[in-house]
Amino acid sequence: MTLQTIDTKPYEGQKPGTSGLRKKVKVFQQPHYLANFVQSIFNALGGMTGKTLVVGGDGRYYNREAIQIILKMAAANGVSRVLVGRNGLLSTPAASAVIRKYRTTGGIVLSASHNPGGPDEDFGIKYNIGNGGPAPEKITDAIFAETKTISNYNILDWPDIDLATLGDKLVGDMAVDVIDPVADYQELMQTLFDFRAIRSLFASGFRLRFDAMSAATGPYARAILEGALGAPAGTVVNGEPLEDFGHHHPDPNPVHAKALFDLMYGPDAPDMGAASDGDGDRNIVLGKALYVAPSDSLAALAANAHLAPGYRTGLKGIARSMPTSGAADRVAAKLGIPAFETPTGWKFFGNLLDADMATICGEESAGTGSNHVREKDGLWAVLLWLNIIAARGQNIPAIMREHWQTYGRNYYSRHDYEVLDTTLANDLMAALRGKLSSLVGQNFRGETVAGADDFAYTDPVDGSVSSGQGLRIVFESGSRIVIRLSGTGTEGATLRVYLERYEPAGGNLGMETQEALATMIALADELAEITSRTGRSEPSVVS
Repeated sequence: MTLQTIDTKPYEGQKPGTSGLRKKVKVFQQPHYLANFVQSIFNALGGMTGKTLVVGGDGRYYNREAIQIILKMAAANGVSRVLVGRNGLLSTPAASAVIRKYRTTGGIVLSASHNPGGPDEDFGIKYNIGNGGPAPEKITDAIFAETKTISNYNILDWPDIDLATLGDKLVGDMAVDVIDPVADYQELMQTLFDFRAIRSLFASGFRLRFDAMSAATGPYARAILEGALGAPAGTVVNGEPLEDFGHHHPDPNPVHAKALFDLMYGPDAPDMGAASDGDGDRNIVLGKALYVAPSDSLAALAANAHLAPGYRTGLKGIARSMPTSGAADRVAAKLGIPAFETPTGWKFFGNLLDADMATICGEESAGTGSNHVREKDGLWAVLLWLNIIAARGQNIPAIMREHWQTYGRNYYSRHDYEVLDTTLANDLMAALRGKLSSLVGQNFRGETVAGADDFAYTDPVDGSVSSGQGLRIVFESGSRIVIRLSGTGTEGATLRVYLERYEPAGGNLGMETQEALATMIALADELAEITSRTGRSEPSVVS
């Protein structure tokens, strides 16, 4: 056993985004690149002697090799114990659950979420703190500062360990516990949901198709849905995690989960369709011939959460990201509880959850979760839907029709323009930002602008301020356009355009979404000059 101190030099661009550091695999495979970032995490935390960590990832290409490097570096930096998922697998919500259950110092999660995987695709790494959630900006800023000055890193000269076999191992003097990646998560789900009622639902002939997209959620879905809950074998498809996700793009949306959408809108549709993404934190839900948009799913789950045992005492509050539709706000108002609007990024929900100010949170990007962990959780959302269906004795279309008849309907869609030239995208945003104040009071296509700003958030718990979080144009009718650049890609820029129109209860609640939003779509293109500036006449993805 030899402790090595390796000389290195900083790499440019190792700034963690909202979900950690994401780059192409080949970037991470450069000499010292991953090690530089890992050592910067340890340095930013003020040393690791005697600490316990959780390590795992979504199983994508380079996951196992990266874990071996991280384990040897953890041992060389004085970590006393690491819990690692078998074969290096831990879904992101499961990693949060393990951090919280065993009260570890934190965890290193290897994931690029819904981005493609494979030798020529994407890889990612982030640090989660002791509450199980993503590191706040004060920590990610400290990590970034370390990456700019790093001159060496510590690593132990030690053979790779067996990650396929459960049990205790050693890396030098550091204990490594290879754990069942599903067990602790399943135990937690059984405390939240009425498994007996859901088992009875499946026993009655209820049909579900769950597409795990050859990603991290497959083993969890098979163990819980087909195992503990008795759903028929074959309910879970694409359930084997693959390093390249079977050449799928593991993003649950109408484009990349097209086979599921075709099934659910076809003649032999099951009662419910669902999918999760690369690391298991996102979800989509469909009924027969009905896609429940993520913003609507958040609202419906919050309105019906009391039907599940884990939420029978009620919700403390509901939180949503700013680009997410206001549908959940209407539920909060009816329940008489606070509604919080935060920037995009799950870390902003962490303070609210820790302070017991919110119980259920969600983002329009197919992410919902609760105070059970500090990450969004795809399978949790599916189980809550199943619990609600079992308790109400209604199918998804009936539940959503009643919801809209009670609260009205926020027609909502997101249009993504992917892999844009970064300079071009930044220029578009700057031009729109520059004319926001002049828009107020003007009428465009029959819509009068009530307000326009660049969203800033003051955290109600710690008082921290996050500015520049997205451009908002709000109309007197209650309709909205939000435009922002995404921080989750690895090349170019992704322009996200969020479109919303509110239709009150008693109004026209059965329109096709894009038809209902036609005016907002035209206005977004006109005000932001999307087509003229990008040359794109159509978005890459509509969700």
